[in-house]
Amino acid sequence: MSELGRHLKEARLQKGMSLDDVQEVTKIRKKYLEAIEAGDYKVLPGSFYVRAFIKTYAEAVGVNPDELMEEHGNVPAAPVDTTMETVIQKRSRRTETERNAKWLPTVLMWTFPVLIIAVIYWYASSNMNDSDPKTVDSSNVTNEQQDPSKIQPSPTAVGGGLVSNPPAGGDSTATASASPTVAPTATPAPSPTNAPITVTQDRKSGKTTIYKVSAPSGAAVEVKIAATGTSWLEVYNGENSQGEKLSFGNTSAGDSLSFTLGAGGMYIKSGYSPATTITVNGQEITDGKTSSRLLLELDNSASGGTAGTDGAEGTESNSGE
Repeated sequence: MSELGRHLKEARLQKGMSLDDVQEVTKIRKKYLEAIEAGDYKVLPGSFYVRAFIKTYAEAVGVNPDELMEEHGNVPAAPVDTTMETVIQKRSRRTETERNAKWLPTVLMWTFPVLIIAVIYWYASSNMNDSDPKTVDSSNVTNEQQDPSKIQPSPTAVGGGLVSNPPAGGDSTATASASPTVAPTATPAPSPTNAPITVTQDRKSGKTTIYKVSAPSGAAVEVKIAATGTSWLEVYNGENSQGEKLSFGNTSAGDSLSFTLGAGGMYIKSGYSPATTITVNGQEITDGKTSSRLLLELDNSASGGTAGTDGAEGTESNSGE
């Protein structure tokens, strides 16, 4: 193992990262990372990639690449055949690019006139359709205006319903003496109980520690991560790193991140746990490891809010009958 590779490996272990973690961060294949640590640069595809891979690896584990190169000397060049192959590939790609650049102005020169003609035709067609006058049927229009003093409003009941007019020749006194019907008022729905939010360690699945978060229905569960130093941190919506990415990268001292736990859960991965403090609604959680992988599962089955909602809907349906 070379001194440069030993330096990078020690920095990686200090952060609690495996080669798989570095591969996921840098997108460099694991066999190339192993070759860099072992000092076997012949495995890497060309001298340019050797320096580029070492620089990317160093940045992922928090090492200054320029100082690393200066301290351990120049990186050996790769075999001549690999270098020549890379140069030939670059030249062929450059030729294709130059060819594309020659016919692109011609295409653009013909595209713009066609678009302008199409817009002019569409605009002219729209104006021709809008210019046709719409005839108005004068037979439906009356010149008479009703005298507002002759308009009699319909009587209303106390409950808001209309009262029917008495029939001709009927007893108007009996109709007036009839008592109006009052609609029943809706009773307010009971509000859900304010149950406390609790966090308990439930089980483990491989390297992942799973926590159950019990919260009332509709209550927001806040997850905070405070950094006291440098650590690789990943946060996802869901049960693993295949979910929606919320945070991805190195933390610095003083950083503070805040998230809201959803029904699908939250997956948190900390490369150096002592540098990150994770709390759920103020309750700190930790698995006691140097490199942590935590999964938060939301459990709101203990909530009483559903019963209150059903009761409110029942009251409203009775008042409408």
